[in-house]
Amino acid sequence: MDLLFNPFSIARRTGRPLILDGAMGSLLQNRGVPRDEHLWMSLANLTHPEIVIELHKEYINAGADIITTNTFRTNPRVIEEYSSKETKYYLELKKFVEISVDLAKKAVYGTPVLIAGSNPPAEDCYQRESHLTVEDYYRNHELHIMKLYDNNCNLVLNETQSHFDEIETVSTICMKERMPFVVSIFFDDKFRLLSGEPVEDAIQCILKYNPLAIGFNCISPDIFLSFINTHKFDFNWGVYLNCGSGDYNDDIIKTGISPEEYKEIIGQILHYHPSFIGGCCGTTPEHIKKIKEIFDERINN
Repeated sequence: MDLLFNPFSIARRTGRPLILDGAMGSLLQNRGVPRDEHLWMSLANLTHPEIVIELHKEYINAGADIITTNTFRTNPRVIEEYSSKETKYYLELKKFVEISVDLAKKAVYGTPVLIAGSNPPAEDCYQRESHLTVEDYYRNHELHIMKLYDNNCNLVLNETQSHFDEIETVSTICMKERMPFVVSIFFDDKFRLLSGEPVEDAIQCILKYNPLAIGFNCISPDIFLSFINTHKFDFNWGVYLNCGSGDYNDDIIKTGISPEEYKEIIGQILHYHPSFIGGCCGTTPEHIKKIKEIFDERINN
């Protein structure tokens, strides 16, 4: 479904960034939904659909303008690994993505909230060494991106992308298919992709493909604040930060930054004029509600 305008451009011009939702996987864990070795928390779309819808609605009620489909691990490579196991579920990509997006549609029904189709990295988010070729990336992402878009997501959100070849691949696919998209980058404390290139190289690469916006996600607040203090952007951009406690690779993600603390962090980031803001690992609807409070307070004052 094509957007007739770029909502991120309007948000940037008006000074009121769109609010993206927060974490889904860690929140499902906190509600007692078990994780899967391969599918992470996306299996909940089949096993606990009512909880997935409930959490989507909680984010909408907290103030989210955009919710993200719970498809962070529904890409072809993962489904192939999962379906090779003996299991009562046999997963087929087309149907699994359709079910996942449908849960988001049920949650937004009757509201103006947009749906961003989450397209994750082909491999683990924090893996420095990639074992895939550009052709592997293309086969994986083309299928997943097309299924998200065919099921009428308003835009494709390519999340936690940290390898240059993969970033260029998802950008190429989205531009070729003329679909609205965002690429959200993950980088380390040296402001480099996990594949080694400077973040600036990735930004310039993505901009060539005419995205709706460029995002930064799953980065710790300290690292991102250091980054944004030394960068000025003349394009639509947004951020949703990691508020989890412990290590990135912990199986169980717990909140390490309170909603009130996150409100203060977002308040600092707003000085740099983002087009959208939200939360990543460890965030909850309470974190999103605190972001909404910032804009409510502006109106009241």
